[in-house]
Amino acid sequence: MNEIIQEIFEAAIKKHASDISLYPYGDVYEIRLTIMAESQFYQVIDFEKGQQIINNLKFRSSMSLSEHRRPQTGAMTIRDGIYSRMASVGDFLGREAIVIRLIYQRISDLNEYFFEKQLNLILSKAQNKGLILFSGPVGSGKTSTMYQIARKIGQHVMTIEDPVEIFEPKFLQLQVNNMAQMDYPALIKATLRHRFDVLIVGEIRDEETAQNTIKAALSGHLVLSTVHALNARGVINRMLSFGIKNADLKQTLRLINYQRLIPTIQKGRSKVLFEQLIHKQLVDIETANAKISCEWGENLEECLQNKRITKDIFERFKEG
Repeated sequence: MNEIIQEIFEAAIKKHASDISLYPYGDVYEIRLTIMAESQFYQVIDFEKGQQIINNLKFRSSMSLSEHRRPQTGAMTIRDGIYSRMASVGDFLGREAIVIRLIYQRISDLNEYFFEKQLNLILSKAQNKGLILFSGPVGSGKTSTMYQIARKIGQHVMTIEDPVEIFEPKFLQLQVNNMAQMDYPALIKATLRHRFDVLIVGEIRDEETAQNTIKAALSGHLVLSTVHALNARGVINRMLSFGIKNADLKQTLRLINYQRLIPTIQKGRSKVLFEQLIHKQLVDIETANAKISCEWGENLEECLQNKRITKDIFERFKEG
């Protein structure tokens, strides 16, 4: 069984997959790999073998083998420099599914960007204290971008994540553990007692985390964080929905970045394209229009005209 699991891991690592998923379908299990934010079919195995793989992974990641329905999380080392986070859950029949997030310790594995001026804008805004927010779907490279920025400008960097996605030995990386009462708000409060240049908050997902993230930015720190939204202006609406005051947003927000990893004409390679809102564009945030900007379409059109992407990719991503 270990050999079968190792084969799956090796195939995923070779393709630099971000996730491996095993889901039950009738009397079989389907294994899929998430590569550049796209779910790709890997193989089908019989149901019994799928259960054996899941039990093996649960045992190796210190999860309960007797629990088949309640959500569980665990972690294990695959090999030097590559770690994993496991999340399992069972349906009403007790059939379990598991998702494995692969975490690569590769400092040189950086995002590439269609327009370097967009990355330089983030670096410029990061020279000042305050809040820089990132948005985009899972697998769009948000964490990689934040880490790149932090590496360039910070001597002392702290991160709070759930889970830690990139191992960076030069950062002080804290991981959320709700069972140990180490949630986002508690850890943000704890970090404010320490001296740091940059604080990375993995995700703002609730009102309390949003409030504490704003407090950290107001206290004179540079804070980088992510918020789920469909575009840059949608981030504003999300923050308002968390009860953040307009005045606090205007005072702390330096830049909003919505990003996508877009496949280039070079097979297997993607680059990041941003939609960006700078501070002066946030004056009228009360009437924010949550649609993708014209600038996004213009930049994507330029990528198409310069033959950096295909027409199909343009059509797929033109709405953000």
